[in-house]
Amino acid sequence: MEELKKYNIDIHNLADGEYVYNYASDRAFFEEFPQDLIQEGRFDANLVLLKSPTMIRLDFDVKGVVERECDRTLEKYEEAFDTSSRVFLKFGDRDEELTEEIELIQRNTQRINVAKYIYEFIVLALPVKSLLPGLRTEAEDDEEDVLVYSGVSEGAEEEESEEIDPRWEVLKNLTKNKK
Repeated sequence: MEELKKYNIDIHNLADGEYVYNYASDRAFFEEFPQDLIQEGRFDANLVLLKSPTMIRLDFDVKGVVERECDRTLEKYEEAFDTSSRVFLKFGDRDEELTEEIELIQRNTQRINVAKYIYEFIVLALPVKSLLPGLRTEAEDDEEDVLVYSGVSEGAEEEESEEIDPRWEVLKNLTKNKK
């Protein structure tokens, strides 16, 4: 928890206006979150906080690399990311997440911690498939060769209805009798 304290921002004493915060971190940051997705990594985050009487706007720009394990070869490699995101904190009478980028916070909130936002933006910036860069073009080529089943054509449907197993015909009659 000691690592995440540097991401606290005392908003109660801030006057309305724009403030800029810069953060840099490494492995210690990711160790604070209970997860297995990222063990190693480093990043630089630039935060522009714009405070007004009714809300706070947080503009994040986060760049860095994380160590990942390839899903195919199990080799470790570095995945670079560069993401920009925005969060609005509106003052209200309770704490509640309204949408992915809008949250209500109580008017008497003394401080916010932006570490969770930075972590979430990093995770969302990573590709779902963890593949070595050299294997990514192969994966795209493989996906083009996959045939997709699109359903039964009309002609095949008529043939199927003509050749009904007699056991199924008896069951169809049962449902007709109930109606």
